[in-house]
Amino acid sequence: MRKLIAGLLLATCLPCWSQTKRKIIIDQDAAGPGGTDQQSMLLLIQSPQTEVLGITVVTGDQWLNDEVAHTLRMLELIGRMDIPVASGAEFPLVRRKQETEHWEQGYGSIAWLGAWTPRFYHPPDQLGEMPEGVPTAKAAEEDAAHFLVRMVRKFPNQVTIYEGGPMTNLALAISIDPEFAGLAKELVFMGGSFNPRTDDPEFANAPTHEFNLWFDPEAAHIVLAASWKRIVCTPVDISVKTRLTAGLIDRIKASDSPAARYIGKYARLRGNYNYLWDELAAAAWLDPSLITKKETRFMDVDLDRGAGYGNTLSWTEQDKPKTQAQPVEVQDDLDLEKFYNLFVDLLSAQTPPKN
Repeated sequence: MRKLIAGLLLATCLPCWSQTKRKIIIDQDAAGPGGTDQQSMLLLIQSPQTEVLGITVVTGDQWLNDEVAHTLRMLELIGRMDIPVASGAEFPLVRRKQETEHWEQGYGSIAWLGAWTPRFYHPPDQLGEMPEGVPTAKAAEEDAAHFLVRMVRKFPNQVTIYEGGPMTNLALAISIDPEFAGLAKELVFMGGSFNPRTDDPEFANAPTHEFNLWFDPEAAHIVLAASWKRIVCTPVDISVKTRLTAGLIDRIKASDSPAARYIGKYARLRGNYNYLWDELAAAAWLDPSLITKKETRFMDVDLDRGAGYGNTLSWTEQDKPKTQAQPVEVQDDLDLEKFYNLFVDLLSAQTPPKN
C-alpha cells in the first residue's frame, strides 16, 4: 500500500510532460554517504522523466577517490549499476591547498575547504571512511571529460549538464572540444552567491563567496564564458531558504524503497544549517514550477589573487563589462512546500528500472 501511495503521489506532483525521458549527465563532487551531493543525484535517478546517461565525479567536498566510491556504493544499494561513473579531476586547474593556506593567513579563514578541510583531511590517494561499505563495482575506464564530450556528440542538443560541484571537469571538456558547450542542451548548476539574506556567518561575512565556484575559479570562468544555449543557476541566495529536517527524513523513512532506506540510514543533520543546496537545483530542473521568481544576470568569477579570489561577480544587462560573460537565469525564490513534497515523493518511490 505504501508503494502504491508513493507512486500515486509522484504521478500527481510531476507535470504532464514528465513521461518524456530527458537526457542528463550529473557532474558532481559526490561526497557521501548521504548529504546534499548524493541526495541530489538520487532525486535525478529516482525521477521517471530522466535518462541519466552517467555520473562524472570531481574533487570538491571530498577527494575524488572517496566520492567515486560513495557514488558506486549508492548505485549498488539502489540497484542502478547500469549508470556509468567516470572519474574526473582530482585537483583544481590552478588553486592548491598550500597556496590557499597562505591566502588565509592574509585574508582570513574559509569556513569550508572541502577535501582540504583540516578536520576531515587525508591524503588524496587514501580512501576515507565508508560506513555504507566499500563498493565491488569499479568506475569506467574513460575519464570524465572525454565521457562528457562523447555523450554530447552522440546526442547533440539533447543533453542537460547538471553541475553540483566545482566546474573542473566541464572546463577540461571545453578545452578538449571547444564545441562541447554549444552541443549540450543546457547547463544547470548549483553555485554562486550574490546577496543572501541569512545570519549564517559563512555568507553574512562574505556574501559573494560560494564553495563550488571558489574551489576552482579558473574552471568556473572558462565554463561561464562558454557558448551554452542556456544556463540556469541555483545560488546560495535561494538555497539558504531550504532546510533538511528530521520531519522530512521521517516522511521518507516511512517508505521501504531502496532510496528511502539509504536516506533513512545516511541522511545527516548538521546543526541549524541543513541547506538542500544541490537537491533544489535538481528538483527545479525536474519541475521548473517550483521556482516562483527568477532574473537574468551575467556571471563571472574573480580571478585576481587578492581578498576576493574565487568570489562571484555579476552584472545586469545594462552594466555588464565587455567580456564573454553569458546570460544566466538565476533563481530567486521558490514554492517551499511544493519543493519539499517533491523531495519526499521522489525519495520515497521505488527506483525506476534501468533505462
